[in-house]
Amino acid sequence: MHQTDEIILIYYIIGADYHRALPADAAAQQEKLTMSAQCPTPVANDARMAPSGLLPLLTLAIGFVMAMLDVTAVNVALSDISLNLSVPLSGLVWVVDGYTLTFAALLLVGGALADRYGAKTIYLSGLVVFMLGSLLCGAAPDGNTLIAARMLQGVGSALFMPSSLSLLTHAYEDDRVRARMLGTWSAIVAVAAAMGPLVGGVLVHGFGWRSVFLINVPVGLLGLLLAHTVIPAAPRHWRPLPAASHALGITGLASLCFTLIEGPVYGWTSSPILATAALVVIALMLLVRRERRGAEPLLPRALFATPRFAAANAIGFLINFGAFGQLFLLSLFLQQARGADALHTGLQLLPVMAVFSVGNLLSGRITARWGARLPMLGGLLLAALLAALLTGMRPHTSYLLFAMAAAIANWGVGIAVPAMTTTVMQVAGRIHANSAAAALNANRQIGALVGVAIIGSILHAAPDWDLRIPLAFGAIAIAYGGAALLVWRFIKSPGKD
Repeated sequence: MHQTDEIILIYYIIGADYHRALPADAAAQQEKLTMSAQCPTPVANDARMAPSGLLPLLTLAIGFVMAMLDVTAVNVALSDISLNLSVPLSGLVWVVDGYTLTFAALLLVGGALADRYGAKTIYLSGLVVFMLGSLLCGAAPDGNTLIAARMLQGVGSALFMPSSLSLLTHAYEDDRVRARMLGTWSAIVAVAAAMGPLVGGVLVHGFGWRSVFLINVPVGLLGLLLAHTVIPAAPRHWRPLPAASHALGITGLASLCFTLIEGPVYGWTSSPILATAALVVIALMLLVRRERRGAEPLLPRALFATPRFAAANAIGFLINFGAFGQLFLLSLFLQQARGADALHTGLQLLPVMAVFSVGNLLSGRITARWGARLPMLGGLLLAALLAALLTGMRPHTSYLLFAMAAAIANWGVGIAVPAMTTTVMQVAGRIHANSAAAALNANRQIGALVGVAIIGSILHAAPDWDLRIPLAFGAIAIAYGGAALLVWRFIKSPGKD
């Protein structure tokens, strides 16, 4: 679901004929930006040569799909983890958000390290770290160890995910072949995202919750062996790594995560929560100051010349807030309120998740004909409306009714996401495509982190599911509605930007 950003990014980087999918004026704007871009440094032919066929694609997809499955599958295992390790609700939120925290915080660092030290080196290192984290997750004797291991998994993902896409662009020399491989890549990612809860349910049902993590070890070893053998090294591009800015971002994000998750536990007015909340504000203020005045900002200042870039990033944040908050909510609702086991939870979540891909496919056609504003506004309004209707859901509500409502909401989100990404990439152009896509992905991961934390706080505060459901889906509806409002205000129709 949230990997569409990188896929579209690659089209810009490799110079594929992506502008055909854009409105006429957007294509013209992109053409001007492309013509004004600096020519890339020539690369030796041997650095771009690679084995033909699907093997490089499938090799790089192993790591990407492994992480994708892990993100969604773990939600199905939460109830079993809670029972087996006596993990409270706040601990379950940490199990989900611990991974997202380190992944989001280090995503920009991972991309910079890949440029400096080589994408293949960082990719292989990331796989090793992710496998080690998975092994520790599977062997965790208690909740705290599991949370720490999940954070280590996030570090690994932050290293190998950006690198995998960079390597993919260099594994296929011919533009047309590369475009076909990217289409196959997007299909693999979509299937992995949709199948995550089902795969998790099957593993938990047959082998226990630890298998959700331990399965990554043999799969990761296969990925390491193949990547070392068949993937060519990509060229290095030395660029500065503003350590102070990254440190401020990590500090602010970690403090925010602690404040939101532990607020209901310590009390919102307790000293630890007030201190970490103050640290969030201080870190954010210092980061903004450095970005405005520093010689080496994390993001090119040119991206903020138009409010569309900031608005589209805020929209991405709110979309992931709603989507991942809903997945966390429904996973616990189906098991704790309706008594479903892990397998049946995965089966019941499958159609709800699969419609994201259907919406993604439809979005491209709508955007090509009417521009990005219509699919974004229509999809988000639909999602907000259905989320508002779901506030009336109760534990005894028919599965068919709430599954259809949740699926239609996700379908709307699926329509909005590619259009949102297109908007960001139009603003960025080819010159700033890499930075813009990385920023969008980081913001969306932060949105997922905050969404799960807020939904967890609601579940912690409300005494029963009759109250939890309206409050939680109310928050999700507000997120989607807020995103739609941003589209209406800042994303204009073609010719009106």
